[in-house]
Amino acid sequence: MKKFAVLFDMDGVIIDSNPAHKKAIVQFCDKYNKHLSDDEMKRYIWGRTNKEWIRHLFGEDLPENELRVYADEKELLFRTLYKPDVRLLNGLPAFLELLKTNNIPMAIGTSAPRANVDFVFEHTGIGQYFDAVLDERAVTVGKPDPEIYLKAANALNFAPADCIVIEDSLSGVEAGKRAGCKVIGITTTHSDAELAQADITAANFSTLTLVELTNLFKSMKYGT
Repeated sequence: MKKFAVLFDMDGVIIDSNPAHKKAIVQFCDKYNKHLSDDEMKRYIWGRTNKEWIRHLFGEDLPENELRVYADEKELLFRTLYKPDVRLLNGLPAFLELLKTNNIPMAIGTSAPRANVDFVFEHTGIGQYFDAVLDERAVTVGKPDPEIYLKAANALNFAPADCIVIEDSLSGVEAGKRAGCKVIGITTTHSDAELAQADITAANFSTLTLVELTNLFKSMKYGT
C-alpha cells in the first residue's frame, strides 16, 4: 500500500463547530455594533485566521494587543456556547482507528488558537491520534495560502504530494490543493458543488474507506 499521511482541519471537519462559531461571531458583532453578511462570513471567516476577520471588522490599523483581546473574547464565547454540544463528526472515531491501525500518520492544521484545540481534545479524547498539531501560532499567512499544510506535511516528514488534506471550507480546500496535496471535502459548511475543487467529497467519515484514500493517488481523479 502507498505510504501517505492525512492532514485534518479542525472546525467543520473533526467537529461540526461552525454553527457555534457563527453564533459567537454574531453575538460579538452585536456587542460592538458591527455586522458581517453571509458573504463576508464565507470570504473572511471560514478557514481563516482571527486577525483577518477582526481587522476587516475594526480596521487594518488595529493594534496587535487590541486584536488579541478581541480574538480571545470571541474564542472564549465560542467555547462557552459550544461546550454542551461538543461531539466528533459522524464516523470519525472509527476512521481515526482505521488510520492508526494501518500506521498512517496524522496531523491537525488549523487556524484556531491552541486553547480551542485543547478544548476539543479535552472533550473528545482524540489527542492521542495526532503526531503533530499546528494551530494559529504556526500561521503567518492564512488559508487559502498553503502555508499551514506545507508545514503540517513537513512536521510528519512527508512530501505534500503524499498527503491527503481533509477540509470543509473553500479557502481550506484551495490551500490543500495549492500545497500539492490530495483533498477530501467534508460538506458540513459547503455543498458538493461548492467544494468541486476537492478530489472527492463526503458528508462525514462514515463512508470513507482505505480503498478510497489510496485511490486518490492514482493518476485518474477518483470520482466525486
